[in-house]
Amino acid sequence: MDRRNFIKNSGLAAAGIGALSAMPRFTAEIPESSPKLIDIKSVSSDFEREPLIRPFGFKGGYMKEIWQTASLIETGSGIKKIGLCTQNVLWSDASVFAEHSESGGNALMYSLTEHAIRMIRGRSFTDPVSLLGSVIDETFEYGKKISGNNNLRKTFALNSLVGVDNAVWLAYAAENGFDSFDAMIPEPYRKGLSVHHNKVASIPLMAYNIPIEEIRSAVDTGYFFMKIKIGQPGTQDEMLAKDMERLTAIHKAIGNATTPYTKTGKLPYYFDANGRYEKKETLLRLLDHAKKIGAFGQIVIIEEPFPEELETDITDIPVRIAADESAHTDADALKRIQMGYRAIALKAIAKTLSMTLRIINVAYEYKIPCFCADLTVNP
Repeated sequence: MDRRNFIKNSGLAAAGIGALSAMPRFTAEIPESSPKLIDIKSVSSDFEREPLIRPFGFKGGYMKEIWQTASLIETGSGIKKIGLCTQNVLWSDASVFAEHSESGGNALMYSLTEHAIRMIRGRSFTDPVSLLGSVIDETFEYGKKISGNNNLRKTFALNSLVGVDNAVWLAYAAENGFDSFDAMIPEPYRKGLSVHHNKVASIPLMAYNIPIEEIRSAVDTGYFFMKIKIGQPGTQDEMLAKDMERLTAIHKAIGNATTPYTKTGKLPYYFDANGRYEKKETLLRLLDHAKKIGAFGQIVIIEEPFPEELETDITDIPVRIAADESAHTDADALKRIQMGYRAIALKAIAKTLSMTLRIINVAYEYKIPCFCADLTVNP
């Protein structure tokens, strides 16, 4: 199918973050049964290095390759399952990326994967979420030790566990005879996954070095909702100046484009800063610039503008702010919600499905909309 027609036939029905999530309805009655006790008999892991077509810029840095890792577990009954993981050191902990070569940082993360999968060998479990909970802290402490970084971000450890967690979920589903995603999800986590959408929109990611012409071409092709990286390299003043210039160029190129998939008919802007804005005042200056050039009304969400150590009330910011990296766990997500964050970017591809389910439960309780976000995901 032509990409334009795919977008047109499967686009969102309304504008804004509310269109990306919905509240509750569980469409299928899933019979309850006691999950089996599953023994993990043997384990293994491996990785492949995947070079990128061009450096991928975000979070003030540039990646040149991705390590794709695979974790294998074999159960006592002989079932073998492989879980995949896309490593992203720059996203999960920019300080590790800066302190090591790119290969060195990836090797550190892979060492955590290897440590964790060896840790679960010989264990038994009935619930993947509980199994992850039993290894995350030790994996995190091991990461601090081998990196020499006592301030290591917990997302670094979670990213390393994605393939392990995926393998556990696949084995859990196979051992219990679950034949659908809904059936696989334990009852306590179903309420937050209660809606089945019948439409989907493709959201391309526009990094720092994507030419304006390519952004305009994407709109001409039919894309109407793009994720645009802000928080460019340099000092805070240099970053802000570059982001203002970039926003101006983008708005000039696509600001007048129209789409049938938003209430206003205009394209919604989705910015991701990856924690680069060190002060709230700096972000407000960017928003003032957006007002000046007429782009403010199209900004529907800004993802993770501030570093996680900036724990401040943000309820006065006139744009919906989403938590991403800073919401490492369900406890962190709750803290961000209390600070005024009004959306959460879910990354089962980076924080494990198990931790994501725990985060969803908190968001559901506080009626905070969630949406799934990428992490240079493998096909």
